[in-house]
Amino acid sequence: MSSWRREARLVALAMGMVMILGIGVGAQEKSPQPAPKSRPGSEYSGMYSFLREGEFVQVTVEDAGRVTGFVSRYGDLESDNGAFLDQFFKTGKLDGNILTFTTEVVHGTTFEFTGTIERGEGKKPRDEAYYVIKGTLKESHTDANKKISSKSREVTFKAFPEDMSPVAPTRD
Repeated sequence: MSSWRREARLVALAMGMVMILGIGVGAQEKSPQPAPKSRPGSEYSGMYSFLREGEFVQVTVEDAGRVTGFVSRYGDLESDNGAFLDQFFKTGKLDGNILTFTTEVVHGTTFEFTGTIERGEGKKPRDEAYYVIKGTLKESHTDANKKISSKSREVTFKAFPEDMSPVAPTRD
């Protein structure tokens, strides 16, 4: 056999091996990879009921237990009665299942919450009240004369069913 034929056969054999190995590599790349681990507490992220029908609180658990979100509620002062108000979290933290947050002041009102996030009565993760937020909500009002009045109450906020979550507002 001539040397060029031998070289051609070796090249063909090498190309065949490359193709075979290439197919094997492709198959390995398509094998399922383990899912990345989610952030601790991220399962609690979502929309929850607030004080009145139609009001809600959005909780988003981020890295290192940092919590962002907002309260969407109806105004109850003479100047904003019935208007829909969004109050973003000024601070928020999740430590295990202990949740704390404070909202920014809107129309002289701010909220502070301290409590827990727990499993509720919902059967599946997408059901209403699969998770509930329970604890103490402190509502503070500052009037035109800078007089502050506060009231605290025990609350339970239920997770919305996933298909009923309202659209999140944007910051202006």
